[in-house]
Amino acid sequence: MKAIHLLARAGLIALFPLAMPLFAQEKTPAEVNALVNAPLPADQAALKAHVMFLASDAMKGREAGSGEYDIAAQYVASRFYAAGLRPGGDAGGYLQAVPLVSYRPDGGGRVVRTMGGKAETLVAGTDYAALADPHRAKVSLSGEIVFVGFGVSAPDRGRDDYAGVDVKGKIVAVLPGAPRDMNAEERAYLGGGDAKAKAAAAHGAIGVILLATPGSAEKAPFERTAERTAKPRMTYAEADGTGHGDAPIPTVATFSEAGAAKLFAGARTPWAALVKEAKKKLPRYTAEALPGVVELESASSYGKAASSNVIGVIPGRDPALAKEVLVLSAHLDHIGVTAPDENGDAINNGALDDAIGIASLIEEAKRFKAQPPRRTILFVAFTAEEKGLIGSAWFTAHPTVPIGEIVADVNLDMPILTYRFEDMVAFGGDRSTLGPVIARATAAIGVTMSPDPMPDEAIFVRSDHFNFVRRGIPSVFLWPGEKGPGKDATSTFMSKHYHRPSDDLTQPIMWDQAVRFVDANYRIAREIADADARPVWNKGDYFGALFGGPMAR
Repeated sequence: MKAIHLLARAGLIALFPLAMPLFAQEKTPAEVNALVNAPLPADQAALKAHVMFLASDAMKGREAGSGEYDIAAQYVASRFYAAGLRPGGDAGGYLQAVPLVSYRPDGGGRVVRTMGGKAETLVAGTDYAALADPHRAKVSLSGEIVFVGFGVSAPDRGRDDYAGVDVKGKIVAVLPGAPRDMNAEERAYLGGGDAKAKAAAAHGAIGVILLATPGSAEKAPFERTAERTAKPRMTYAEADGTGHGDAPIPTVATFSEAGAAKLFAGARTPWAALVKEAKKKLPRYTAEALPGVVELESASSYGKAASSNVIGVIPGRDPALAKEVLVLSAHLDHIGVTAPDENGDAINNGALDDAIGIASLIEEAKRFKAQPPRRTILFVAFTAEEKGLIGSAWFTAHPTVPIGEIVADVNLDMPILTYRFEDMVAFGGDRSTLGPVIARATAAIGVTMSPDPMPDEAIFVRSDHFNFVRRGIPSVFLWPGEKGPGKDATSTFMSKHYHRPSDDLTQPIMWDQAVRFVDANYRIAREIADADARPVWNKGDYFGALFGGPMAR
């Protein structure tokens, strides 16, 4: 699962007691090997065998763009072939090439504020940090700055920070996030950088700058922000070789509280007033033009890489429905090799994140051999999810089947299977007719459905399935739930093993529960693939309507 998704949660769940200690903390290497390699029934052994390979040290964490990832992709292709899936990638093969571009700031940039004939040059790394742009090597802007609060424009949700504000030809300054009284999933989407840049461009702005949350300096020193912005990011390459970016105008820099205070000097509302307002439960910010003119410059440097999605196809058997396509997906990549942990281990094996999701995908495919589905099914292992959902973004922008014929995506990302799950959660299931399908499937294996246990994390918008949502396609992301032992088991994984080298086969994975997870997913896929009608959005659903999905309006 993409690193940014659950970082906040990782801090919260550390408050829970640990439910299951690591084998390696209590047993000798020989005892650990005996447990890891203990015999299992055939269905459980098949799942474990995939994870043993994909999460082995030899794969070095399957980082997108690495040779080890390429080996993992070939392994998945071979398993798709063995399961009887036809190739669904490029040139009659199983692989769909995904060109990658890494980008990072090139130098500290330049910010000069001029007011009353006096120019002040702000200090890079202290007052601001320049941001890299995926497809603009150099950015140079000059103009007035207009503060627009959160920069959210959603009149249909009763929120428009641009109401009555003229930003045409100007640079907008926005705060992070979105108002807390909005729906969490909608808030996460509208509070994202691309959505803010789109809103600004729609109102005529020429660029965006980000401001620190007022009053945040005490808890989060700006040096950490500057360090993060200096690290390379990744996207896919456009036909001209530049990196893909959804933002129509550049977001040039992020400003510290000290830098923001300089921009607000002489304004009707000083920065100190925003700090006071931010302490309220529901802060309200008033838009205003800031005095003076600002010149902004930034530069970006680039690097190229390559990776691939892996795609297998089971053709539909019904002449009337075979052209319609159900996508079942999981991500194959993980975060590679990082700094050594306390045990000297630097390889992030990614057993649960998301080798076990890929293993589930393979074993699910094998179940369709006896009776092919009415609709066509694409099984897709995505690359570069950990880099920002890039493989799925590439696939939905360059689909191997007509995008309008894809009826749904059911995504498997990091199922935590260290306990006997009593319920399941379908993130986004309540937004479309997929919800009742999932409820029937889980009831058949003896578990109930539970609502999102962490709504503030807005997970629905933060995994590969959301790129299908952006194309108007009903989609869900499935997880075992937190009933019974689930809460402690989930908190243990998130606080001790998530995105760490210990996410490996020394964890107490319950392979019988992995089989149950596959069973539930197979039942869901079977019903969607064989139903007379394709899934549709619930009438009035925000994301369905926003992206033009069927039946939403």
